[in-house]
Amino acid sequence: MQGLYAVFTKELQDHFSSFRFAILFALIAMVSFITSYMAAIHLSENLENLSSTRFPFLTLFSTPGAVFSMVQFVAFFGPLIGLVLGFDAINRERAQGTLIKVVSQPIYRDAVINGKFLAGVATISIMLTSIVLVITGFGLAIVGVVPGVGEIGRLIIYLVISIFYVSFWLGLSILFSILLKSVATSALTSVALWIFLSFFVTLGAEAVANSVAPVDPNKNVPPEMVIQNAKIKKMVSLCSPMVLYNDATATIIDPMRNTTRSLVLMGPMEELLSSRFQNPLALTQSILVVLPYITVLIAITLVCFTVSYLVFMLQEIRT
Repeated sequence: MQGLYAVFTKELQDHFSSFRFAILFALIAMVSFITSYMAAIHLSENLENLSSTRFPFLTLFSTPGAVFSMVQFVAFFGPLIGLVLGFDAINRERAQGTLIKVVSQPIYRDAVINGKFLAGVATISIMLTSIVLVITGFGLAIVGVVPGVGEIGRLIIYLVISIFYVSFWLGLSILFSILLKSVATSALTSVALWIFLSFFVTLGAEAVANSVAPVDPNKNVPPEMVIQNAKIKKMVSLCSPMVLYNDATATIIDPMRNTTRSLVLMGPMEELLSSRFQNPLALTQSILVVLPYITVLIAITLVCFTVSYLVFMLQEIRT
């Protein structure tokens, strides 16, 4: 595609030279470093518990600091990176009149949308990789724990999932920047949808589950009703990308977690076997457990960008 590299490098330069990117990266990096630093201090003060942990290095990312762990923080506030990078990708160019000048050059129209999206994905990848590497340095310096090969592999998978997760919100914000002419309107719409999908969907899942299969903690409820309530709550909450990301990354980061279910009913013999055979899952097994979640995250990211691509290609630029 002619002009793709030119658009990609230009957008990448704009991202890294903008004050908006610098402020956002500094804020997210600062909170991530503080959270990981407090987690590292907590782990170094409890060396006895740390020595009994099979995967001490991964606890640096899963142990909560003041409020969130590193994994939880990216799940809650990582979408802001994608939203900030893409909410004015097209409508700002259209309002300034530069979009017509760009496509009047020997640059194909699809190179514009592809270059903007790829530049955003590259920026997200650099940001998340830098944060993970710095936190890894914290773990080596403060805790003094060297990660093993399996732990490094899990961090790489976690990083790939995080990039696709944030890229979904990037594609969504670019879609709104194409559909809406006002920059402020596209920003507000993107943030509103982020709040709804990340927070209100989980609240709605609990309300739907309690209305269809009510469970009263003060009464004896049949196990079938409890299972139905948990299934409905899980099914509705999976409409949230944040829930998909949380379940996927929690299983990847914690090798001792062998399921994504929040409720597992076991009989006496199953409880006995579970207590006697507490072995960590291999990386390939953990990936198989969360493969449906990873597939859905990748799929919605590609679908969101595809819709943005089609709308942009069919839209009149001069309007």
